[in-house]
Amino acid sequence: MAWLNTIFGDANARYLKTLASQVKKVEALEGEYKNFSDEQIKTSAQTLRAQFDAGKTLDDLLSEMFALTREAARRQLQQFHFPVQILGGIVLHQGMIAEMRTGEGKTLTATLPVALNALTGEGVHVVTVNDYLAGRDAAWMGQVYYVLGLSTAVIQHEASFIFDPSYEPAEDEQGKKFLRPCSRQDAYRADIAYGTNNEFGFDYLRDNLAPTAEQKVQRPLHYAIVDEVDSILIDEARTPLIISQPAEQSAELYKTLARIMPLLREEVHFKKDEKIKAIYYTEEGMQLVEQRMGKKLYTDGDVKDVFHAEQALKAYGLFHKDKDYVVKDGEIIIVDEFTGRLMPGRRYSEGLHQAIEAKEGVVVKEESQTLATISFQNLFRLYKKLSGMTGTAATEAEEFHKIYKLETVVVPTNKPMIRIDRSDAMFGSEEAKWQAVIKTIRERHEVGQPILVGTTSIEKNEKLSFLLSQAGLPFNMLNAKQHEREAGVIADAGKKGAITVATNMAGRGVDIILGGREATVEEQAEIKALGGLHIIGTERHESRRIDNQLRGRAGRQGDPGSSQFFLSLDDDLLRLFGSERLRRMFNSLGLPEDTPIEHKMVNKFLASAQRKVEAHNFDLRKHLVEYDDVVNKHRTVFYEKRNEVLERAARDLQQITGNTRPPEDNLKLKTLNLELSKLHQLISDYIVNFIAQFVNAQTAGEVEADWNYRELADVFANVSGLTNISPDTLKNLENAGGLAGKREAIREYLEILALAELNATAEKLDAQTLVYVERSVILRVMDMLWIDHLESMDHLRHGIGLRGYGQKDPLVEYQREGYGFFQQLLMMVEQQVAQMITRVIKAQAEANQNPAGQNVSLSGEAPPPLPPGDYSKIGRNDPCPCGGGKKWKKCHGISL
Repeated sequence: MAWLNTIFGDANARYLKTLASQVKKVEALEGEYKNFSDEQIKTSAQTLRAQFDAGKTLDDLLSEMFALTREAARRQLQQFHFPVQILGGIVLHQGMIAEMRTGEGKTLTATLPVALNALTGEGVHVVTVNDYLAGRDAAWMGQVYYVLGLSTAVIQHEASFIFDPSYEPAEDEQGKKFLRPCSRQDAYRADIAYGTNNEFGFDYLRDNLAPTAEQKVQRPLHYAIVDEVDSILIDEARTPLIISQPAEQSAELYKTLARIMPLLREEVHFKKDEKIKAIYYTEEGMQLVEQRMGKKLYTDGDVKDVFHAEQALKAYGLFHKDKDYVVKDGEIIIVDEFTGRLMPGRRYSEGLHQAIEAKEGVVVKEESQTLATISFQNLFRLYKKLSGMTGTAATEAEEFHKIYKLETVVVPTNKPMIRIDRSDAMFGSEEAKWQAVIKTIRERHEVGQPILVGTTSIEKNEKLSFLLSQAGLPFNMLNAKQHEREAGVIADAGKKGAITVATNMAGRGVDIILGGREATVEEQAEIKALGGLHIIGTERHESRRIDNQLRGRAGRQGDPGSSQFFLSLDDDLLRLFGSERLRRMFNSLGLPEDTPIEHKMVNKFLASAQRKVEAHNFDLRKHLVEYDDVVNKHRTVFYEKRNEVLERAARDLQQITGNTRPPEDNLKLKTLNLELSKLHQLISDYIVNFIAQFVNAQTAGEVEADWNYRELADVFANVSGLTNISPDTLKNLENAGGLAGKREAIREYLEILALAELNATAEKLDAQTLVYVERSVILRVMDMLWIDHLESMDHLRHGIGLRGYGQKDPLVEYQREGYGFFQQLLMMVEQQVAQMITRVIKAQAEANQNPAGQNVSLSGEAPPPLPPGDYSKIGRNDPCPCGGGKKWKKCHGISL
């Protein structure tokens, strides 16, 4: 579409031109702020915050805040934002994606919009790809924010820290320089929080499982800047975040199937299609499995047996060790197919992970039951404003726009890019390719040029390492197995004579400096004279963006550099997408396998194949979003209702003493005003709605003879605990006449009795216990039914595709039936709470009459008495000291 640019001009260039005046305004303030003291810098930033609170917009304050941040960076880091970095900062502030090449200073660029948006006081999240980068950037850029009077924190796995320039940790302390350990709540209260996408996501899910409002850690999601945005929002988008708990055990069945799988032969017992990653049994294969298991799976066995057999076949035929996963410390750890990073804590769903564990002979863990889940697409769409930065976004601009409503802007480099990208070298066999790679590495190593070699998998990484060892060439190997060494190895990959072998995405977010981190000007000049860093790609990735990311490791900030990919007809991309055509061309030329073809036509063919794969992967992700959007609507409404319960409980506790965590002694002296109790009113509404539902259901007949008065009395007795209401009493109630009048009289009569009994029972409890019991009952019911709902939606989704054979749109059917499931969920919450709440409160009140001060379970059965003692430090999951066999949180700790 280049002819459109000729006529209308480049849209990207036109947009950047509109920002030029703002950049000049920021630069114009340099002289004024340069003379400010540190205290004046901080005071000026706080003045801008006050102006925002008084009604000014962030756009009004942009020039001043950007200029103050720029000056703070100059003083603290000895780094001054270039004009192109100011451009990038404006793009990020406006909620777009800034494509900035490797080495252009994205981390520093982000400080401008981060500081500006932190003035709102609503919090800014800076999302990075791993804990190391989150900690590094928080300690590094926290110095800038500190001068501006802004607080900075970092959220890491099972740890959180606040920036404190005076903090120096002792040797036995967990903290790091400038990073003082703090609670997760305190970290999220900071103006700026650095962390990984996983940590922000899991904290969101955990907050929506929290038993009290005080245990939630996050504030409402306001603004996020996602570093390496393509990696997080695209590469990781197909793997949702899941919090689960153990479900039923099927370990032995998986082990049995794992022993059977090696007996199967491809094309005889099973067939597979690697393009779409599908695999299935042939008739002979299923017969063999049934013979070995001793039963007919589709007739004698459970449906789950068929399911497990299919997962075992997937594990055997489609998932390979050191490519899709690694075995480390007796566990199966997934390898991200795009980044090559290990993903500890992630598990394949639907039993596939257990099947792989059985295949590799490690301990088969229990299958899991999903408690909460969310995709990254829907997590980041929860933010009021979202932006991102990366060196490679333009090829995925369509996806960013369609899914996230984010526009992509290419920010120019500070200095011209002079890297030389050579045409790909194509070989007839994989062996010839590897020999050519070794030869090239040797030639460039001998003159001292640093070399970075990228591989597409851990398996290929280790194969090349073996060949280098055989050739006697010194090298550093870096893959997901050495994640801890990643940053240091990558940073020194520019040293003279360095050979670094890495998976394509290893070290992302860390710049390679020519000559190494401690290089002198003379050492850097020597490396530049040798041609800079040379990149060797050993295989094309499915995505052009990943290849560009590897190339982008060289040529930073106008440095010299070069790159070339070495390919063979046996490579996965070529083998699956058109190798026959290339092989015929290769054979027609009569070239030996070790003679490469270097031609633009090969590059065009590969680019075409990559575009097809990218389009296919985009469709998969789009498909995932469309279906996940259905559950996301349910999730949004359900979490709002759950949060409402927590907020009502918190307000009720505040009504008692003006404190959401009042002292025990004060609470025992006070009772709750039931008319003002927000939580009690909600439960009353549940009971009223349930009574209306069952009265309407039992009096639906058009003649009174069809009405079931016995069932009405029995259901009411179950709800209220009142057994003295006879069918005749209901039948003979005075009414306004007609069936409608009689139905209304019954409803009003039962409603008055049920609420009176609920209130009378509730008044027997002290205020604290009543609030805690009511909250506990509602949350337990909600959480239990939500788990069932997620499972039901998952089952519905897996079978909905068959509707297509009936000329129905599966997505529309999924939306329609899912809506029905969700309405049923909301109704069941009200019904179950209404049916059990009076009985539970009554059982708790009776237990309180006992000298031991017993607590009760939700079933109403009292546990054994609790012996005297201090129980303030008992963990929620510790056994209850009463000896009843339950955990503290499910026994006497139910109200704490």
